[in-house]
Amino acid sequence: MRRLRAFRWLIVMFAILMMSAASFAGVFISVGFGPPALPVYEQPVCPGDGYIWTPGYWAWGPYGYYWVPGTWVLAPQPGYLWTPPWWGWEGSAFIFHEGYWGPTVGFYGGINYGFGYFGRGFEGGRWDHDRFYYNRSVTNVNVTNVRNVYNTTIINNNSRTINHVSYNGGAGGIEARPNREEENADRERHIVATGVQQHQVQAALANRDLRASVNQGRPSIAATPRPGAFNAAVPAREAGGAYKPGNDVPRPGNSTFHAKDIPSVPRPNPPNTGNARLDQKYQKQQDQMYARQQQQHQKLQQQQEKQDQQLARRNAGEAQRQQVEQRHEQQTFQMEQRHTQQAAQMQARQQPRQQARPPEEHGQPGKR
Repeated sequence: MRRLRAFRWLIVMFAILMMSAASFAGVFISVGFGPPALPVYEQPVCPGDGYIWTPGYWAWGPYGYYWVPGTWVLAPQPGYLWTPPWWGWEGSAFIFHEGYWGPTVGFYGGINYGFGYFGRGFEGGRWDHDRFYYNRSVTNVNVTNVRNVYNTTIINNNSRTINHVSYNGGAGGIEARPNREEENADRERHIVATGVQQHQVQAALANRDLRASVNQGRPSIAATPRPGAFNAAVPAREAGGAYKPGNDVPRPGNSTFHAKDIPSVPRPNPPNTGNARLDQKYQKQQDQMYARQQQQHQKLQQQQEKQDQQLARRNAGEAQRQQVEQRHEQQTFQMEQRHTQQAAQMQARQQPRQQARPPEEHGQPGKR
């Protein structure tokens, strides 16, 4: 009986891992236990006009939950806002719901991610035609760099703020249901996570320190000022709640990541400046970067696999194997971080320039 139960558990875990690998294609991920509490951290300063805050969240990978750092991301087009991803209990498992861009913020589980995402809608700023204005009472904006600001105090009535609950439904989860406006938002035209956001997820997946089993719910990289800027990251001040070690799910026989374990390089979103000739030029630049990154990914994968085969032929000792594996994991993370930064820099270069306007009000930046 024990062997049968163990076999069934392995089947379930294998299915979960397969679903996790396909998550970048929009497949739902199903997990039997909820993610850790949201960590407590400060928001980095907004890098410039047009950047929208995308809060950090717990994602699922081969080693269990891992933290995807919050970051400032350029909106894919004017007027669009970010609906964060969220975990929700569906009666037999926790289901992951992907985030998306749209003209209206949809339902994100009633989860208080902070910095304007207090469970309903977004209070961190608003669009005025093609210009985004930031609410300095809940976002960290330096008026020297960004002058499109206002100051509106937000009363946060989310009763779950103190324990930083990270999921909807189930035991101890947020008790919230979508209202009519949020349901309508979910049916509107959406844009999936941009290429730089997908890069951020992959870089986080390749970083051992972002695994919940390693950081105990307190990631050393809680947020970044831009996608891929892990070297300028903001660490978590503290875990949002007690961590449960029983949730650790290591992958048998392999504790490190290789290039082959990371999904293929995400293709950037098509440029949309309103100028067909300029869009064509930008598209060519994106295609060149995409091809170059794919080539680098494949080259590193082949190099790592060749070294693994050499170790096997030499029957190398455990110490030497671990040393090579750790080097492979570091190489993979550095490659993903570099690709994220390249994609973010290209997106920033291709963003239409905005003329500064006089500031409306000055206030104090918000903190989570």
